[in-house]
Amino acid sequence: MQLRRGPARGKWAFAGGLVRQGELLDHAVRRELRAATGLAGAYLEQLFTFGDPSRDPDAHVVSVAYMALAADAGAITGPSRKYAAGGWFEVGALPPLAYDHALMAAYAVKRVKSKLEYSNIAYALLPRVFTFAQFEELYSRILDRPIDRRNFRRRVLAMGLLRRLTETRRGAHRPAALYEFARQSLQMIEML
Repeated sequence: MQLRRGPARGKWAFAGGLVRQGELLDHAVRRELRAATGLAGAYLEQLFTFGDPSRDPDAHVVSVAYMALAADAGAITGPSRKYAAGGWFEVGALPPLAYDHALMAAYAVKRVKSKLEYSNIAYALLPRVFTFAQFEELYSRILDRPIDRRNFRRRVLAMGLLRRLTETRRGAHRPAALYEFARQSLQMIEML
């Protein structure tokens, strides 16, 4: 979001806000995410607490950062009036970010890469129904390396992580089998 006020006005930053008196932290995060993006029901995970006294020139601000994962960017609405503008950027092409938000982004990328190796976190990043090629592409892009397609497919299918559907998706080539995750919630597994 592009900030409308404060010492970093005009700079890009992650959405955020204050916790209301008596409000649970997780509820505040969901409220702020919904207000800033329209997203409800996204996968949320507490990332890290940032408290370096120099992170905000106006005050000693402590931020508990969360990462939100959403499969459908189309479900995201424009920013609330709190922000001057909203936008999406590739992780590798982020604009200069306000405060220490570049550090937050680095933590989030590292966390997602790590979680791909021991959990089914990919369920939060893919549509409910997808092709195996989409699944492979997700892993390859996030891990930033090629995937050994045959071994990857064999291993994933043997784990029972995905359920093959009877429908197929037609395209320019032969029909592609469709899959869904066996569980639509976080599950620890031995992935890679």
